[in-house]
Amino acid sequence: MTSDSSAGGAGARRAAGGAPMGWWRRVREFFWPSMGPRRYATYLARRTQRLRASPHAIAAGIASGAAVSIFPFVGFHFLLGFVLAFFTRGSMLAAAIGTAAGNPITFPFIFAATYNIGRMIIPGDQRAAERLLADQEMTDVMGNIFTSGFESVWPVVQAMIVGAIPLSILTYLVLYALTRILVTRARERRARRLAARRAALGQTTRLEENRQ
Repeated sequence: MTSDSSAGGAGARRAAGGAPMGWWRRVREFFWPSMGPRRYATYLARRTQRLRASPHAIAAGIASGAAVSIFPFVGFHFLLGFVLAFFTRGSMLAAAIGTAAGNPITFPFIFAATYNIGRMIIPGDQRAAERLLADQEMTDVMGNIFTSGFESVWPVVQAMIVGAIPLSILTYLVLYALTRILVTRARERRARRLAARRAALGQTTRLEENRQ
């Protein structure tokens, strides 16, 4: 493993002041990184490229983790990502990385999109869901499951689940294609660099032998 990935891993394992992080801090760092979204995305991209798996396994794992993150089953995305990756022969580690697509920054947009899509798909009167959302944010609806009971938020959750199905399928297909292309190209570039280095080393060795 290279020095920058080691440094990234060390940074993710340590809290402020250099003390090792606990499990909760690690989970929070995964979903809400202190290094910033852009640097964290770059870090995840590098981790993805260095996974020891086939391009299909990496792409299927990333796509699986991202696809299940579209559903409003917050807290179960890891498990669902592993299950989908298992059936698609994807990498479990790549699936864990893919679940980072669902985070506090993207969840409001994801929930709103799935709800609106589901509302268009589900026939019938949606006034109960509209009344439920009248004075609440989309992210507050999921929290009300623990305070008001599941039945009180079911009209909204039902629309989100139905709307998540087509959006999840689209997410899987797009991310699978993009990830497989990027991983394949990255490995081809690495293979060309290694071949160039071997050729240069072989030429240097031959020159030294001729001088002797």
